[in-house]
Amino acid sequence: MDIKIIPALLFMGLFLLFAAPVFVGIINLGNGAGMAVSAALSLIFFFWGRFSAFIERCLGSARGKIFLVLAGLAVVFGIVLAVVISVFMIKEANDPPEDENTTVVVLGCKVRDGAPSLMLSRRIDAAYEYLSAHDGVYAVVSGGQGSDEIISEAKCMKDCLVEKGIAPERIFMEDKSVNTEENLRFSKKIIKDNGLPEKITIVTDNFHQLRAEMIAEKYGIEACNISGTASWYLLPTYWVREWFGVTYYKLFG
Repeated sequence: MDIKIIPALLFMGLFLLFAAPVFVGIINLGNGAGMAVSAALSLIFFFWGRFSAFIERCLGSARGKIFLVLAGLAVVFGIVLAVVISVFMIKEANDPPEDENTTVVVLGCKVRDGAPSLMLSRRIDAAYEYLSAHDGVYAVVSGGQGSDEIISEAKCMKDCLVEKGIAPERIFMEDKSVNTEENLRFSKKIIKDNGLPEKITIVTDNFHQLRAEMIAEKYGIEACNISGTASWYLLPTYWVREWFGVTYYKLFG
């Protein structure tokens, strides 16, 4: 058996992993880029002879050499950038507060037919675990109502936390925001208006914590974080999407 079949099949498997979220309606830059790159690498190994011949033709001309150098530099830069961002994402995935002088801010996510999506359920569970262990901590649940949602994300989160046993007076609702930036900006105002601790503990998915903390820093918010855990088949898609999200926010945010 040709040894190059092994990496070809591995990259095909990676393609299928990135494609899996499409079947539950999740299509974004993360799985788009992941499918494109893994498919390209799989095809390179499947058709190694043709790829090698192409490289040889490029090496036979000045323009071809320049193209290969530029392409190589772009690949190396992309890999280094992805690794550096991933290191910071892992670092920020879980940084719980050292004491109870904090306000938990739970970032919203999709609500389907009045019930939390899987990702939102994981965030609610993470918030409940912390709040149930720290009776003196208050929470702000943050998320508006989308055009395809019958209740706001904030209302859904509060209802779930109360149903689990958290006292309703410990939960403040911010139900106007439509993105992470508004989540944090509007929650900051609620915290200030109600005299809650200004240092916050962000509850969101592990892959999202770095960008959420970057946004909090922009608005002068000191933040720790507690993470919900993304499903294994969704994590690669959203992890790659965050590479683009963090880069864009760093350049233009």
